[in-house]
Amino acid sequence: MASNSGIEARGAVFTRIEVVDFILDLVGYVANEPLHHRRILEPSFGEGDFLLPIVERLISAWRENGGNVSSAGAELGEAIRGVELHRETFISTRKAVINRLKAEGLSSSVASELADQWLTQGDFLLERQNARFDFVVGNPPYVRQELIPAPLLTEYRHRYQTMYDRADLYIPFIERSLSLLDEGGTLGFICADRWMKNRYGGPLREFIARNFHLKAYVDMVDTNAFHSEVSAYPAITVIEKTKAGATRIAHRPKIEKKALSAVAAEIRSEALSKDSSVREMVGVVSGSEPWLLESSDQMSLIRRIESQFPALEQAGCKIGIGVATGADKAFIGNFESLDVESDRKIPLVATRDIQSGEVVWQGQGVINPFADDGGLVDLRDYPKLASYLEERKSVIAKRHCAQKAPSNWYRTIDRIWPGLTSKPKLLIPDIKGEAHIVFEPGKLYPHHNLYYVVSDTWDLRALQAVLLSSIAKLFVATYSTKMRGGYLRFQAQYLRRIRIPFWQHVSENLRRELIHAATNRDLDACNRAVFKLYKLNQEERSALGGNGE
Repeated sequence: MASNSGIEARGAVFTRIEVVDFILDLVGYVANEPLHHRRILEPSFGEGDFLLPIVERLISAWRENGGNVSSAGAELGEAIRGVELHRETFISTRKAVINRLKAEGLSSSVASELADQWLTQGDFLLERQNARFDFVVGNPPYVRQELIPAPLLTEYRHRYQTMYDRADLYIPFIERSLSLLDEGGTLGFICADRWMKNRYGGPLREFIARNFHLKAYVDMVDTNAFHSEVSAYPAITVIEKTKAGATRIAHRPKIEKKALSAVAAEIRSEALSKDSSVREMVGVVSGSEPWLLESSDQMSLIRRIESQFPALEQAGCKIGIGVATGADKAFIGNFESLDVESDRKIPLVATRDIQSGEVVWQGQGVINPFADDGGLVDLRDYPKLASYLEERKSVIAKRHCAQKAPSNWYRTIDRIWPGLTSKPKLLIPDIKGEAHIVFEPGKLYPHHNLYYVVSDTWDLRALQAVLLSSIAKLFVATYSTKMRGGYLRFQAQYLRRIRIPFWQHVSENLRRELIHAATNRDLDACNRAVFKLYKLNQEERSALGGNGE
């Protein structure tokens, strides 16, 4: 990784100068401050996207405060620290820093001396660093765990409490950077926003809640913040080592110098103007909980509902996900054509079967290798199944689960529970712009690309009305990470956040209204009934963008 990795393995993504200047403005690293008396850290400086503008601002501020070329080495040596892992990049960027300093009138020897004081080649997460900083800025590396050598990953996990679950490398970068802030110091990073709401970000959110203040959040999704297209969903976070307080929030600013300067000025202002595009919210950070960054009136509604009603599964509903086989081409095919014993195949429903909003089964089925007692069936008892699987063994046995337990080579990744087939259920695809909740009367088994909800208490048609409503969408939008194009992820972890009353507390009239609205797929009627269910007042209805009349 340190010497010859490609850009993807190193997680290198290059930030546009307008965004760099915006972040430096947001943290207060500005030329009218005595920056030569402050300390700034760039923990992964790459080709100098942040580092070179930092040098320019430092030199400008130093000159404004009477800095003299003859004393540059002594006066500027402590002002910057930068770390870069990749050796070739380090060498070329060091050269660029020296050239920039020489262009400012410093001698070659002083420029080289400063570059050597400022810059370190090594792993920021392993380097010893005793200094404290007034500012930490940058674009930490995006590196998935699979790309990190196993011994290194073990060491990172040992050192960093936030390196949890499937955490990307930028997570410990944020922890380490925050731990190096001096009292009153400020961090400004642009990086993927996944950790602010998902599971692996929990320990980092907890770390921030205990010790820091989320001063600002700027949503940069769908902006051209980088020099190249990236699949990440970026946001800028400004975090201070101060007492917690309100958070200033801005969404998708225009990537243009004047517009960004105006947003930075608003975020740093004493008080927001009435017509400001920046909002201020309290309570965004709360322990390890997902950060709630929506409008304050919507957050009030969420909090009110959470305080009054049980979560979906506490109210007698169960959320699950369909079967993953690990080799769909082998285990899934036309139900009628699957040449196995009749009790070894189950009709399967997938996303393509529910695109219309109703189930239109296209005839697929899945092989079930499990016996009723939970173990695998003995293939000697099922000659057709044995023959079918043997023909496809080269594909099936390649899977990780098969290699891990060779004697069970023909199991699907997930256990199949045939009883689920006959249960009425609601089917929900993962990624959708709007809630897509489909009633399935109890004839088909869900595929892995579908979540399902079953209940022994709630009428599923009534529950379908709730899940189709803007209340359910608000819960998912609040707690889930957004995808490009505004799509939401209707995953189990977010669906479980939805609160509903106990079924016995719903009046007969309202039950009928909910069921009728869902059966007719009348979304306006669903909203009207659901607003009554939660006793929404006019302000709360307005917060959802409709009055439900």
